[in-house]
Amino acid sequence: MDEFGMGSHSTNSAYGEVFNGLKDGPTGGKALSVGGSSGGSALAVASGLAHVGIGTDTGGSIRLPAAYMSLVGFKPSYGQISRKGVVPYANSLDTVGIVAKTVPDIWLTYGASAHPIIEILQKPDDNDPTCLTFSSRERIKVAMLRRKAAVLGSKWLLVPSNRRPEKNEVLIPRETRRKLQNRFLSQRKWTRRIGVPLEYNIEEMHPLVRWAWTATLSHLEGLGCEIVPISLPSTRHALSSYYILAPAEASSNLAKYDGVRYGARRDEVADDADGTLYSRFRAAHLGPEVKRRILLGTYSLSAGAMDNYFIQAQKIRRMVQRDFDSVFRMPNPLQEDAELNMDGVDFIVVPTAPSPPPRLRHVKTATPLESYVNDVFTVPASLAGLPAISVPGPRHPDHPWQPEVAVGMQVIGQYGDDYDVLHLADNYLTDFHDPNTLSRTQQTKVMS
Repeated sequence: MDEFGMGSHSTNSAYGEVFNGLKDGPTGGKALSVGGSSGGSALAVASGLAHVGIGTDTGGSIRLPAAYMSLVGFKPSYGQISRKGVVPYANSLDTVGIVAKTVPDIWLTYGASAHPIIEILQKPDDNDPTCLTFSSRERIKVAMLRRKAAVLGSKWLLVPSNRRPEKNEVLIPRETRRKLQNRFLSQRKWTRRIGVPLEYNIEEMHPLVRWAWTATLSHLEGLGCEIVPISLPSTRHALSSYYILAPAEASSNLAKYDGVRYGARRDEVADDADGTLYSRFRAAHLGPEVKRRILLGTYSLSAGAMDNYFIQAQKIRRMVQRDFDSVFRMPNPLQEDAELNMDGVDFIVVPTAPSPPPRLRHVKTATPLESYVNDVFTVPASLAGLPAISVPGPRHPDHPWQPEVAVGMQVIGQYGDDYDVLHLADNYLTDFHDPNTLSRTQQTKVMS
């Protein structure tokens, strides 16, 4: 993985680059990027070394490797999975995610909604204050049921029976409740409304990615989904906001790695002759990308730049969250008195990355800014804390599916709508390929 999770191509590890294919030899120069920062987990799953991989998704670090390796990468809603044991990069963005070959493997690891007792990762944890409590999870269930009741035209709102009813909610007899629950289960399939944000159709998008996006929307429309154009005007500023907020939090989190309390062993007695305690030590042991982001974050938190950068980035983040809330049909369960939007959408379907996986040699010669742009489609969901899943896109008829043309499609849902995101991906977007025969890694033959 990238050092401290900082990177989009898993090239910033202290142990060397992670890549798909052979970097040296007869196929030298053809090695592909595996995405980042959790590229090692994705490559292990794609190579058959593991059934499931775990990583942290701060700005797309699970979904990007999944797109590049033709895998399924799932980032839950922020706070659904405990971060206990995770070395923090950016506390308000870090989300533990899962990467696997199929959606059912993610179901089993995350926790099956039909069996609430089977909660492997998705459950409260007192050791993590950012992990959702039982009461917050109940509010999410109520918000999902409010949307379902409105769509199905039900006059009853089924609320969890282990809490007191809120104002204007009516307690109904147990038998009536059971009948209504059975009715809801029998009408799980309703017309899903899919949003297509106009701002994601950027000029830099690769033609294969644009074709896959169009083909995916046509496929969903053929299955009975309603395709609706939407607007997320603040999305164009999301990437800039992310690369101010994340380094700012990182500069604070990584300040403890000074060789005094944390870090590698200090062999020398003193540091620089001018009396500084640990600047030379940090310069020697931290990687270039980590140092770059620490410097960027420290500057944005300085007194002279706080108002112009950090505060403005926080405002943009709030605007991004409001944009998403305004287009979803399901109300945000974390907001009091949030209203249903019957004209809203249930999901947003967009590409995961603007291009197929680049060659490793191109990644090495790219500028940091060019590498950051790779996260343009994954960062907005991270800023808003929304659930998102990346699945392999459709196969182009003129281009056989190979690792170098892998394209990922991303499904984004309202906060807390994790299971419906998984349900859509599993039942509507897994017909493009056979997961057992899908080509994920470069096949190379070395002559002896």
